[in-house]
Amino acid sequence: MTSPSPTGIQTHLTRGGVTAQIAQVGASLRGLTVGGVDLVARYPEEIPAPSCSGVVLAPWPNRIRDGAWRDGDDVRQLAITEPKLRNASHGLLRFTAYEIEQTGAAATLCATIHPQTGYPYEIATAVTYTLTDTGIEVTHTLTNRSDAAAPVALGTHPFVTIGDVDPRNLVLRIPAAAQFETDERMLPTEAVAAPEELRSGVRLGGITLDTGFTRLTRDTDGRVRHTLTAPDGRRVTLWQGEGFDFVQVYTTTNYPGQQLAVAIEPMTAPADAFNSRLGLRRLATGETWTLSWGIELG
Repeated sequence: MTSPSPTGIQTHLTRGGVTAQIAQVGASLRGLTVGGVDLVARYPEEIPAPSCSGVVLAPWPNRIRDGAWRDGDDVRQLAITEPKLRNASHGLLRFTAYEIEQTGAAATLCATIHPQTGYPYEIATAVTYTLTDTGIEVTHTLTNRSDAAAPVALGTHPFVTIGDVDPRNLVLRIPAAAQFETDERMLPTEAVAAPEELRSGVRLGGITLDTGFTRLTRDTDGRVRHTLTAPDGRRVTLWQGEGFDFVQVYTTTNYPGQQLAVAIEPMTAPADAFNSRLGLRRLATGETWTLSWGIELG
């Protein structure tokens, strides 16, 4: 661990030729290398996480319209954290400093969502980052400590790359049959067929995305696999396990030090799930939900 920066204490993990950097604030994955090649887009130590880079998003990912949602007979009002579009964005832990426990090539970061305006539930959360021979596996747990069933959803926001390749020349593949159309506030209106080119692979420099996808194709082991492939055949895979039934893909030319960056964001629910109920889960009192995803080079 190193001294605090705007993203808090930095935890460094090493296993053979695989290294990772985890930031305390937001429990964010801010660095991953395999054989000296970055698989996660880095940013300067002296700035906060740009575009929510690597941050854990709970108890909801993406947006809630007007920050308002109906909870049984009650209408809850969350803080508007995206004023430009008048939404509550990316949950309640984005700027939280997690407690950290490191053991060898793994680290567990814990934080509690306390009852507050707009969300009267207590949720204990933990995220464990474990290095593998080819990358990293990430495991999340959410436990309801409230005396009533609590609505929850989870997402994460890693920016994926192959660091020694011009990102415009990487080929992106997203195995999704449907995508969400959105209104002017980036909130879903309907699901439509996803472009075939995304399922077969499209050059990253030729597309612009801030799009949610659903109807994901799982392999025989139950995992969904999204890929970025370099011209020389190297491939980085972001996989998402059971429960992560949605993904948001976001491209930007404003990421520090990058000509182009892409976030591939595993999510258990799409934008505005507290209103649509799509993918939203209600955890019973004392119930724990466990989810996993990872990144690997192969």
